[in-house]
Amino acid sequence: MTNPFIPDTFDPPLYFDSADFYFVVLEEQVAKFDFDAVMSSQQRLQGIFGPGSQWPKSDMTLDENIESLQVHKKEFESRLAFAYSVFNKSKDKCLGSVYIDPSQSPNYDCEVYLWIRDDSIDLEKVLYETVLFWLQEQWPFSRIAFPGRSISWACWASEIKSVG
Repeated sequence: MTNPFIPDTFDPPLYFDSADFYFVVLEEQVAKFDFDAVMSSQQRLQGIFGPGSQWPKSDMTLDENIESLQVHKKEFESRLAFAYSVFNKSKDKCLGSVYIDPSQSPNYDCEVYLWIRDDSIDLEKVLYETVLFWLQEQWPFSRIAFPGRSISWACWASEIKSVG
């Protein structure tokens, strides 16, 4: 079965090393680092996936986080979506995450969500620019949506609504 999200000939990278960050597949092995990053910034992250998003809940447990990371890993292996944990260059602190999903709008190839922890918020613009460059240069995407960032939530909602 062919997945139209990415060509069969494209191998999604398992990691990406940039000038400021190190990305690795979001999976159970990074759960403690990821959980620390998520919970340190829990209030600001609510709504990162849209105005109605309840993630992350204030009472989320490490076990729940591990379950979520296992789902991300299965999606990655199935080539359905791609999630990465963003680390600092020394790879000892999780700074955030990047999620690359098939676009719900026919006007885009993918939709991308990203976040960075509160104590590294000064790197948020650099992370966005890094991800945009990476996707344009090394992935098979030319039309990339960053809902809530490069396109407002209201515009994104009408993009999606026009499909349904």
